[in-house]
Amino acid sequence: MKVPFFDWAGYYRERASDFARIMEETASRGGFILQHDVDEFEGNLARFIGVKHVVGLSDATNAMLLGLRASGLEPGSEVIIPSHCFIAAAQAVHFAGGINIPVELSADDWLVDPAAIEAAITPRTRGIMPVHVNGRTARMDAILEIASRHNLEVFEDAAQAAGARLNGRGAGTFGRWGVYSFYPSKTLGCFGDAGALVTDDDDIADKVRRMRNHGAGRDKVIEVNVDIWGTNSRIDNIQAAILNYKLTYYDQAIARRREIAARYHEAFSGITALRLPPPPTCEGNYFDIFQNYELCTGPRDLLRKYLAGKEVGTIVQWGGIGIHQFKGLGFTAELPRTDRFFKESMLLPMNHILTDEQVSHVIRSVVSFFEGQR
Repeated sequence: MKVPFFDWAGYYRERASDFARIMEETASRGGFILQHDVDEFEGNLARFIGVKHVVGLSDATNAMLLGLRASGLEPGSEVIIPSHCFIAAAQAVHFAGGINIPVELSADDWLVDPAAIEAAITPRTRGIMPVHVNGRTARMDAILEIASRHNLEVFEDAAQAAGARLNGRGAGTFGRWGVYSFYPSKTLGCFGDAGALVTDDDDIADKVRRMRNHGAGRDKVIEVNVDIWGTNSRIDNIQAAILNYKLTYYDQAIARRREIAARYHEAFSGITALRLPPPPTCEGNYFDIFQNYELCTGPRDLLRKYLAGKEVGTIVQWGGIGIHQFKGLGFTAELPRTDRFFKESMLLPMNHILTDEQVSHVIRSVVSFFEGQR
């Protein structure tokens, strides 16, 4: 049995007739740029997440960049980020004129360690950007308390966490703003690139709406007096229409991911050589959406080779490289806990279109590997 890590074509086949109809309807009426599909998607996502404003953008990277610029980040300002994240967060800080300060992850949930954040604060620190990796919200209560004491802004990279919650509050809604990614592999994914900035701040929402369209907002540049530097970072209208439809069954997709994660945890929790993420059944104040199922083990590379022989796809997230390890970009931090994590971490197949039989095959394959290691 084959279990690809990600079945790209399968996501389209799942509801191919509906997707084809939506694209045909949108294209046939010429709905290409900032049409009502964008408005509808933004409104529906805002209600789903529980936030005042959603601004659809070309991708999550530009969402962070525009969010930082709209927040008035000054050149040379330090922004603390976890090293356990995708390079996009660091790129946004860099191109907004800031200086990245990568810090350690927590041994408990592999998200940014609040104690490491506090230890990294200097007189030049202006912001904290927690990253909600794998669909789990970081320890925002502790992070917000630190930010309040030091008078710092909080911005959230929630690219992998649309729909995740902590104490009933949506990931991405704790700080001044947050961003989501709708890259095809995401829990709420489209068929290309797209992202969004979410915020309760009217001023941030207004600025980013204008900045995404050359500073002109919804109007054509040549017809208005542009008074803010913008760029071309609009969400594609057809992608917005697809995402609006996917929102109608997004709860079901999340529930399926949580079901698969529970099966993985039950099957693997007795394997002492494995370190597992928190299961969906623990800590009632967390609601994780399991964008990924990431685990750690010493014989990681041997396990991946064995699973490949069983036709089970796996990946090492971001190539196994933390932000602080990009020495060519000038990073010099020593983060031994994060170094160890990236030597041992890997992702198992996790998406809502996996069949029960495929999940069972993954479980049998992992279990049989460790039985053979005894």
